[in-house]
Amino acid sequence: MGNKGKKIVILGAGNVGASIAYTLTVQGVASEIVLIDINFNKAKGEAMDIIQGTAFCPPVNIYAGQYENAKDADIVIVTVGAARKPGQSRIDLAQGNVNIVKQVMPQIIPYAPHAVYVVVSNPVDIITYAIIKTTDLRPSQVIGSGTTLDSARLRARLAEHVGLNPKNVHAYVLGEHGDSSVIPWSLATIGGIPMNTYCLEICKEHNRCGKAELREIEEDVRTAGAKVIANKGATYYAIALAVSRICACIIRDTGSVLTVSSLLSGQYGLSDVCLSIPYVIGAYGISHSIVSPLTAPEQQQLEQSAAALRDVLDSLEF
Repeated sequence: MGNKGKKIVILGAGNVGASIAYTLTVQGVASEIVLIDINFNKAKGEAMDIIQGTAFCPPVNIYAGQYENAKDADIVIVTVGAARKPGQSRIDLAQGNVNIVKQVMPQIIPYAPHAVYVVVSNPVDIITYAIIKTTDLRPSQVIGSGTTLDSARLRARLAEHVGLNPKNVHAYVLGEHGDSSVIPWSLATIGGIPMNTYCLEICKEHNRCGKAELREIEEDVRTAGAKVIANKGATYYAIALAVSRICACIIRDTGSVLTVSSLLSGQYGLSDVCLSIPYVIGAYGISHSIVSPLTAPEQQQLEQSAAALRDVLDSLEF
């Protein structure tokens, strides 16, 4: 692995895979990007389209390849499978996409056994679990994009509400990347101050704002993806930015805290399910989790989210 921090392979050259390739290129995250798709010409066309603009970007070698081109990859991004259609929940896709992943992973892992695998295919928590359970990869090597994007949406929405830059607002979405996700308001900070304190003592809106506003923000964050799909048929730009951020944290070994999905082993009293909690991300994937204390109702919501995912896992064949 003398080439640490250089090569990213993307499995799947559909809207999501191609948008990730484009975003990684524009942001200069990798020096080599390989697009692998069952439709080789599609992958080739996407790579050509991007490379023709690379005179305006940091230098990168981007091309379409086969599984063997994944050799020595630092990161493999998994976007294979069907995308969510209008009116479909992420969970509706489960068995079909589990089957595709079970077919594809054994073909790529022998070429890139030490890579960090970033899973984007939906339902992301289920697919992340399937990859961990059906391969010899270490759980710390397999990272679902999880609620990285949901947490970013929450920060943006909260920042808009208080009129500040999202970088000064910290808040998490935990649990399933989907309908049972949890927003622990007790962990939210605004300008470094606990949200409750900020709302009561600093925010000019505090006399007019209450639980209804928070519920509205929660609803917006939860339904954001479905609304985009209803309007344009798919989501890919925002998730591409979120995945690019995860990749940058791995390649630059930043030790950043992100809400990604991975296999729980006792955190919050939960095990044998993949969902998002805050993890520290570095060069070799997940370094460790950060278990922030939750209020009793938040803990209960997280347990319900885990139970909802467990129900789906129990209905599938791995």
